Amino acid sequence: MFEDLFPQIFLKTMNLTPLDKINEIRLRLNKKIVVTISNKSYYLSQDGLTGNSQKAMIADKFLIEDVLKRACENSVYAFSDQIRSGFITTKGGIRIGLGGEGVYEKTTLKTLKNINSLSIRIPREIIGCSESIMPYLFKNAFLNTLIISPPGAGKTTIIRDIVRSLSEKNYCYNILLVDERFEIANCFNGVSTLDVGNFCDILSGISKEYAFENGIRSLKPDIIVTDEISGEKDYEAILQASNCGVNVLASIHARDVEDLKYKKGFESILKNKVFSRFIVLSSREGPGTIEGIYDEGLRCINY
Repeated sequence: MFEDLFPQIFLKTMNLTPLDKINEIRLRLNKKIVVTISNKSYYLSQDGLTGNSQKAMIADKFLIEDVLKRACENSVYAFSDQIRSGFITTKGGIRIGLGGEGVYEKTTLKTLKNINSLSIRIPREIIGCSESIMPYLFKNAFLNTLIISPPGAGKTTIIRDIVRSLSEKNYCYNILLVDERFEIANCFNGVSTLDVGNFCDILSGISKEYAFENGIRSLKPDIIVTDEISGEKDYEAILQASNCGVNVLASIHARDVEDLKYKKGFESILKNKVFSRFIVLSSREGPGTIEGIYDEGLRCINY
C-alpha cells in the first residue's frame, strides 16, 4: 500500500512501525512527522514510533513534493480537479488531504499551490462492525438512518459495513453510493478498492446535489448512501429523495442528537422526521464506539 507513495529511504523507517495499524500520517512542512494509531499520536523517528519529540523526523519540502508527485502518478495536472477539492485519492484507496495556498481566477478557486501539509489517511475495513446495530435499521424495510459522530470516530467505516452487510444478507436492495470524497468505496480508476457488496452502484467525486437528482432518475435506487452531509443543499437533496420514496443512509459531523437541533437548515429534516434512526458514535472506547440509537423523535431506544 505504501510502496508507491513514499521514497525508499522513508519506507525503511516506516517498516519499523506497525504498518497494518496506522490510521493517518501527517506531513507538515518543516514540522515533526506524526503517525496516528487508534486515535493515539506518535512521532516518527529513525527507529520507528516514539513519544520523544527530540527524536522525531522532520518533513521537509522535498519529502512533501515527492509524496505528492507519487500520489499523482507523476502527473499533477491529471489530478487537478481533486487538488482543487483539497484531496487526492490514490491507488489502494489512500486519501491525502492537502494544505496550501489557493489560486483564484476572479472568485473561482482554480487550484492549490505551495502545498505545505499532507494528511495521509489509510482506510481500514472492519468487517462486521455494524452487526450490533443492523437489527435496529429495519421495520419491514430499511429505515432512513443517520450516523452521527465527530471526525475520526468511525462513521465512514460503519456506513461501508452496513452497505456490505445489506448485500451479504441478500436483501437485494439497489444501492446508490454517492462517494463524493472517495472515502467509502475508495474507487481508483473506477474500481472499488473496498468491499461495498454486490448491489451497489457508485458515483464518485460528484456533488450530492447532482448525484441525488440524476442518480434517482438514471439508476433507480432503493437506498441512497452518502457520507458527511452538511449545508442546506445536502439537506434539501435528502428531503427530496425521501419524498421520492427512496431510503437514505447518511452521516453527519456532530457530537450527539442535541447538536442536530443547532445545525442551520437541518430543522426541516427534523420537522419532517426524514430519519427514523439516529446512530451516535464516539471514540470513547476506540473509533466506532456506539453511544446510542435513537428513533425519529430523538428518543433513545438502546444503549
